Amino acid sequence: MRILSESRQPLKSERKATYVVTAAAVAATAFAGARAVDVDSDWYRSLKKPAWQPPSWAFGAVWTPLYVSIAWADGRGLNRAHASQRVGLAASVGADLVLNAVWNHLFFRRQSPRAGMAGTVLLDISNLQLVRKMTGVDRPAARVLVPYTAWCLFATALNASLVRRNSARR
Repeated sequence: MRILSESRQPLKSERKATYVVTAAAVAATAFAGARAVDVDSDWYRSLKKPAWQPPSWAFGAVWTPLYVSIAWADGRGLNRAHASQRVGLAASVGADLVLNAVWNHLFFRRQSPRAGMAGTVLLDISNLQLVRKMTGVDRPAARVLVPYTAWCLFATALNASLVRRNSARR
């Protein structure tokens, strides 16, 4: 037997507030992560990079629409989740956003491709778990997270290449 709060759909004002919160959380993630990035540093420029690494400007061009899609998908999923699912889904969303921002600090601030590798693997696991949980709540929202997950997997491959090519460093 379901209790009333589990079956009640959020009011329009509550749905809007959820989107505002997810957009703010994603914007904070983007800001926190971007603060650590310095592609013009001597350290980063000295890394041996694979030929298939995109140019620096491409990362911003890709991340901007990905962040918009993450905010929308997270908001939609949280709005459609039953009360019994909402806390777990919100925790997954929060953990994923933290790991998203942390990678930049591990890689750029610590100047450590190895630490970045650990961070990006954790982010990949978090992304897959988030997509799994989101699928149980709202399939369209889960599908919107797939490009984000794919981009992070690409970033993991790129990070692994940087670790291999620069193994004599830190």
